[in-house]
Amino acid sequence: MDAFIEILKLILPATFVMYGMYIAIKSMISKSLLSKELDLKLKSLEVTLPVRMQAFERMALLLERISPDNMLVRLNRQGMTASELHHVVLEEIRSEFNHNVAQQVYLSPQIWSNILVAKEDFITKANATFQEIDNDASSIDYAKKLLELKVATDMDSIEFALTSLKEEMGKYYQI
Repeated sequence: MDAFIEILKLILPATFVMYGMYIAIKSMISKSLLSKELDLKLKSLEVTLPVRMQAFERMALLLERISPDNMLVRLNRQGMTASELHHVVLEEIRSEFNHNVAQQVYLSPQIWSNILVAKEDFITKANATFQEIDNDASSIDYAKKLLELKVATDMDSIEFALTSLKEEMGKYYQI
């Protein structure tokens, strides 16, 4: 019996020491893994942050460029007919959109949806305005009618998309 107690006196402290070492090593490994994970996230953020910021900038530029106020002034030329301007406006919207479509991967689904709605809404308004004017109308008549429709609309979808884009960018970048 004395031998059993002597062996117990040796094994019991050794067991506590080994358990303590196990806890300490497990904690160190856990902290090391957490540190490496944070380093990877920071490195990833260093790469994706500028790209994501560029996507926000490009989408803001897209929305500004397809805004009727900017687009009609930029595209209207002396002597154009309403039909020609209508065609050029639709081509410009599609071209601008197709040029920037890949940026959607850096935006939230809601923001991308707002941008799609803004694009489609403007195309719908442009088509509806073109249907309302005479066949021999000038590009100036078409532009005036389209701008009047924009002013008469309570909620401008392009402005809404731009505002929501800026708000989301502000969440990520404290702007």
